[in-house]
Amino acid sequence: MDPATTRMIQAIEANWDVRTPVHVASRFYDVASRDPADWFADFEWDDLGELAGRHVAHLQCHIGAETLAFAAKGAHTVGLDISGESVRAARELAESAGAEVTYVKADVHDAVSALGAEGFDVVYTGKGAVCYLPDLDAWATQVAGLLKPGGTFYLVEFHPLLNALSPVPSPDGDESLLLRHDYLGGRGAIERDGAHTYTDGPALAEAITHHEWAHGIGEVVTALIGAGLRITLLRETERLPWPRWSTMAPDAGWFSLPAEAPRIPLIYALRATRP
Repeated sequence: MDPATTRMIQAIEANWDVRTPVHVASRFYDVASRDPADWFADFEWDDLGELAGRHVAHLQCHIGAETLAFAAKGAHTVGLDISGESVRAARELAESAGAEVTYVKADVHDAVSALGAEGFDVVYTGKGAVCYLPDLDAWATQVAGLLKPGGTFYLVEFHPLLNALSPVPSPDGDESLLLRHDYLGGRGAIERDGAHTYTDGPALAEAITHHEWAHGIGEVVTALIGAGLRITLLRETERLPWPRWSTMAPDAGWFSLPAEAPRIPLIYALRATRP
């Protein structure tokens, strides 16, 4: 990474360190009582197949709220995150749950050196991860390097359309389906500067400024193909694991807009294999 991008990644790390205690205490994550499987759609388990006994890596895992679900499925599970505070919290949550999960602090761009080459049957990531990647080609190379031959990469991510509409409520409270941000990437880093994180809870005390990058689905697909992976599935869904708009109603464990609203994709899922 060039020095400017390295500084941006360091700012991202610092920001997640500050967010972590707010998230652990939040009603949004509800770490004391929420079933980790609730963060997954039914189609995710269908797409992933049997996980018992398989080696699974969860990249950019944050506090491990989702990672625990893989351990519950009987997988040998490893979580990786850039934030030391997130990794510390994830280890504590796993210990409280009696789950055997190994957590490693590392930048996802160094995942192979941190976790080992060709060691995983499944690599999973998403739901707010891709936007923190400045270089998708470098990321895709790491993903491919982690997989055993025949292994599966599975990405479940907020759709670029949701990011264009705004994944969190707009400051003015307007819930109209209006394009507020870019759908496609190409304009470089996007500076974010907000006093609150996306969950409930108090304002952040410091490290508020960080950076994100917009990436269209075509850019993601092209990067993974360039890394030698074969795309086997690409799906879009109108459901979210949390109610972005107040009009959203429960739908198969997640939430979707009312029937009279336009049907638009809010999440996409991509599965790829290493030959």
